[in-house]
This record gives sequence, C-alpha cells and structure tokens, in this order.
Amino acid sequence: MSHWRKKTLDIGCFVGSRTVRDHTKRLVFEQHEAERQALRYVIRNTSLPARARAEAQLQLQQMSNYTRPTQIRNRCTIGGHTRGVFRDFKMSRFNFRMQAMAGVLPGVKRASW
Repeated sequence: MSHWRKKTLDIGCFVGSRTVRDHTKRLVFEQHEAERQALRYVIRNTSLPARARAEAQLQLQQMSNYTRPTQIRNRCTIGGHTRGVFRDFKMSRFNFRMQAMAGVLPGVKRASW
C-alpha cells in the first residue's frame, strides 16, 4: 500500500509512521467519499434490479480499506496520540491540560467550585 502515501506532510503534529498512515487514510477517504456514498445508495435502493445492486455491492467491497471511514482515528494535533483525545480541541488530555494551564486555549479555565 505504499503507493497511497505522500512523501511530505502538511500537518503540524509529531510525524511518525502511524501518523503518516492516518493522514494518508484521511486523504484517500476524502477523495472516495462521494463514490462510496453513491454505491451505498444504489445498494439500499430496493426499486433497482437485484443485479445492479449486487454489482454495486461488489464494487464497494473491492474498494481499498483506506476509503472506509472506520479506518480513521482521532489523533492529537500536537503529539499524535490516539487515546484520550478531546474532539472539540483535537488534543490529547495531557496536551489539553498543558495548553489550558498556559492560558493558550480561549474560554478554558480551571474549574473551581
């Protein structure tokens, strides 16, 4: 699958092999998203002939794994971590805490009650 990978990355986080792979998966998914949605619509449309629906299902199965949305992981934009990532900020728990304590994140402050 090396033919999918880009040689340079335009992301600002830690660049490791898994980060490169995830970035590539995002790009490939974005390119093929419309085609996947069209095939899924044909498969679910019961008014079409069964042969056309079966052909669409085969085409969908033969597409690369990188075109599936389930292949994409949430990653921290700073460190590249995959676990404990806040969706709103796209940061891991640790990096979120460090940025919040430094006062870099607008509207975020320590809780006190």
